[in-house]
Amino acid sequence: MARLAVPAGVLAAVAGAFAYVGSVDPHEPGHYPVCPLLRFTGVYCPGCGGLRSAHAFVHGDWPAALQANAPAVLGYLGFAVLWTVWVVRVVRGRPVRLDLGPVHLWTLGALLLAFTVVRNLPFGGWLVP
Repeated sequence: MARLAVPAGVLAAVAGAFAYVGSVDPHEPGHYPVCPLLRFTGVYCPGCGGLRSAHAFVHGDWPAALQANAPAVLGYLGFAVLWTVWVVRVVRGRPVRLDLGPVHLWTLGALLLAFTVVRNLPFGGWLVP
């Protein structure tokens, strides 16, 4: 049971964060800080809409969550898969390794950059939160 303390703690922290965002609506101004990049440049960053996406996700409105920030929804689902693999490996007594090489990280960065560029162009308006 002691081996599961860290995964349980991580899950509790993530669940607490989602519970807070689910209870405090980010659509109402004044509850959360404004994105500094959006405020000073008018450019949507890859994280813009993430809180609205999490709020919609918690309430089961997955189309709204995807519209607010699709990469964030993929991140939530990716976290769930990685956390499950982590717990299974810990229970079986196997080491937990996440070997992300430079190719994986550069690919992820390129996809986020492409998402950012497209959502800020006129034809990418449907990606704006």
